[in-house]
Amino acid sequence: MKLWPRWTGEAAKVGDDLSLNPHGTSNFRPDQNMFFEENPDMSTDYGFPPAADATRVTVEARLREQHQKGGVAETLTVEWRGAPLHIQVIDMPLSSLVYNPETHRIRAQRSYDPKRDAILAADPWSQESQDYLRYLLTIRPSDPEHRDPDFDKLKESLDEHKQNEPGLITHEGVLVNGNTRCAALRELNTTSNMRVGVLPASCTWDDINDVELSLQLRQDKRRDYSYINRLLAIEEQRNQLNRDLTVIAKAFRTDTKSVERDLWVLAQLRDLIARSKIGAGPSLRLMDLERSQEKLAELYRAYDKEQAKNKERADLLKEARLAAIVLDFAKTDIRYIEPDFQSRYLDKVLPEEFKSGGSAAPTTVTIPGLNRDVKAAGANVLAARGLTDRLLQAKAVEAAGEQVAPAEHAAALEVIASFKGAFDEAIDTAGREARLRKKRLAAPDRVNDACRDLEQSITDVVMSRGNSSLDEGAFDDALGQLRTVLGLLAVEARRSIELPGNGLAWLISAVGDEHSHS
Repeated sequence: MKLWPRWTGEAAKVGDDLSLNPHGTSNFRPDQNMFFEENPDMSTDYGFPPAADATRVTVEARLREQHQKGGVAETLTVEWRGAPLHIQVIDMPLSSLVYNPETHRIRAQRSYDPKRDAILAADPWSQESQDYLRYLLTIRPSDPEHRDPDFDKLKESLDEHKQNEPGLITHEGVLVNGNTRCAALRELNTTSNMRVGVLPASCTWDDINDVELSLQLRQDKRRDYSYINRLLAIEEQRNQLNRDLTVIAKAFRTDTKSVERDLWVLAQLRDLIARSKIGAGPSLRLMDLERSQEKLAELYRAYDKEQAKNKERADLLKEARLAAIVLDFAKTDIRYIEPDFQSRYLDKVLPEEFKSGGSAAPTTVTIPGLNRDVKAAGANVLAARGLTDRLLQAKAVEAAGEQVAPAEHAAALEVIASFKGAFDEAIDTAGREARLRKKRLAAPDRVNDACRDLEQSITDVVMSRGNSSLDEGAFDDALGQLRTVLGLLAVEARRSIELPGNGLAWLISAVGDEHSHS
């Protein structure tokens, strides 16, 4: 197996399109010269495991034995370079198998321990790196401090029913599929072998990623990727493999709009990570936002709708909602955040130390290295970004835990608490006003709905003339009911409104005097 790197890392050139597309993200491909602190989906040439030669001999010997036995051998069907391929299944010693450092299942979680991740990147086949991969396969994706209950369920199933589905390896013993099952079997320690299919000897890292992804997306009982790891897999298909959105959508059994949303969301998360880092200090990690799937999906819909009308208001909405998402507010609370949230509610309760100084914003900014000017964000957007940056940097220090000085950690917690309190109060006020507006508009909205129904009835009456289909008696009864209801509406509206407007004055006049003394 030749392990080819997929990313060439070409630098940006004059003429590259750095403008924003209709979804507010750059048309410039992030894999051209941006390599964020956390970007685990870029391929690396990991070389071969130390025991690759011995494993290759074992694999080929067992494949020959399987062939010589004759009869009906177990096979596994995989998608191989665009076509189905039937491959043989053999038993392999668990001790000969190695976890795949490129597996999509734990890509976001690799950043949980930066030191161990660095060792993993340098030597993925060392015992320490393999132990780290095993640990990541057993923890809860959104909370690496705790063991994943789904992993324990898998262990129980393997213990009771044994291995139902074979894993998948290369000739060198790298697990393409079945990493988690291998970890569970090793913990059970009830068998020394694992059933695995074997990919062709010409397998490359592109093949490994494609096959793993195609197996994961099959509609069976396979454990789903975590939210962030699914986003990373979609991004890889787009950025590294240059696949069209329609092809990606088909592979992930979704639509192109959803793929666009997922790519937009991941771009925003990478932006948050970059903004959370000061110098060589800590930064947020993608795994810190594993539990925000529905909130981020709602953010995309709200932003997409608003930016079609006003880009600056859309950016203000995005910044405020992203801050609330980072603070882990409920999605029902975040819905109260509109473009004017900061100016209308938050600024009134925000501590002075966090407020913008109000300096004038430049009208254009120059792209470094390209000598190209683009329109700068407005002063309000810059202030909102500055506020969010302050929160992101504090959250990064909080997430770093013992890796930072106790005093720095305590100061970050104070900043977060201040933001949390201010947002809580501002959202509460915004929510009360929204509920009040809804109550005040309840009666007018119902009248408007009734008007639309009456407009439809006009069309129905016109259509009925052509075939004499109108039930005149029923229609007359309905008009009588309408007159009664309008009369009651006039009475209650007159009691509630001291100075009737033109509409209410007309209604009182139209229903006559029969309800005037009700």
